[in-house]
Amino acid sequence: MTVGDSVGNKPGHGAAGGLKAAALHVLSVHGLLVFGIALVIVFALLLPATFTGSQNFRAILGNNTTVALLAMAEMIVIATGNYDLSIAYNVGLMHIVAMGLLTDAMVPWPLVVILTIAAGGLVGWINGVLVEYAKIDSFIATLGVGTILYGFGTWYTNGTQLVGNVPQAFADLNDARLLTIPLPTYMVAAIAILAWIGLEHVPIGRQLYAIGSNRKAAELTGIRARRLVMAAFVCSGLIVGLARVLLAARLQVAQSSVGPEFLLPAFVGALLGATTVRPGRVNAWGTIIAVLVLAIGIAGLQQLGNSFFAEPIFQGTALIVSVGLAGYAARRRKR
Repeated sequence: MTVGDSVGNKPGHGAAGGLKAAALHVLSVHGLLVFGIALVIVFALLLPATFTGSQNFRAILGNNTTVALLAMAEMIVIATGNYDLSIAYNVGLMHIVAMGLLTDAMVPWPLVVILTIAAGGLVGWINGVLVEYAKIDSFIATLGVGTILYGFGTWYTNGTQLVGNVPQAFADLNDARLLTIPLPTYMVAAIAILAWIGLEHVPIGRQLYAIGSNRKAAELTGIRARRLVMAAFVCSGLIVGLARVLLAARLQVAQSSVGPEFLLPAFVGALLGATTVRPGRVNAWGTIIAVLVLAIGIAGLQQLGNSFFAEPIFQGTALIVSVGLAGYAARRRKR
């Protein structure tokens, strides 16, 4: 027996090594979830009277529906190696259009929902055409489209608020509760399940990941990259359409300034989600966990009295950390 063998076989050495390896695996795969649980414990100890209440729980779920949907819309595009900077401006313009159709044109609310979601898909298709056919970088193309959408929103509202009475059934899309949980939360869960199935358990999802990883190699295997990237942009737009319907139902007032503030949280959610569950690539459940962790952190900081500066600092820090961790996870996975 060699000296190395005798050292490796000491009592407890293998158990300690296995425990360390298991801990490292949990932290590398589920570190963000662990961090979120730690945040809940810290804020629960610091704010036992407010943070642990069911009302705070429902507020966290209900107030972050738009961010969660936009993060998943961004996630689908990022899976192909592209970006969509138009999502926030898209949701801003179309919640204005939805309010205009309801209050000015008096269009029935079910038709407004259909038209709004379809318009989101159209914007996604335009983004796809610019990226795939005009060969414009996705960062530039979607930023340009988003800026145009913002301009249309400002023109339509003339820089003022658009106010009117919306049908109660439309408002219930946001206000309704099922088992005390807001209805939009179930919609987010349904989209997350569909995204999870589509990306993880359907060949198309694996093809999207292949395109994002190495497009040329994917095309050599017969994957129709152009068609799938176009589909990713359209799906992203449809999800954004649903987000703006729920936003219009929640705000019941439209103004052009609403929308851009959702861009950073959506990006952070999608990128931070790539560090957990499936480290190194964007995924549905990682995105949901990331959005919840951000929401918990911001809610706790605001309740501690840091409402004026907590949100941008927390989100900016999370963006830097998420990009760094995502890159580290990708390199670790390649090794």
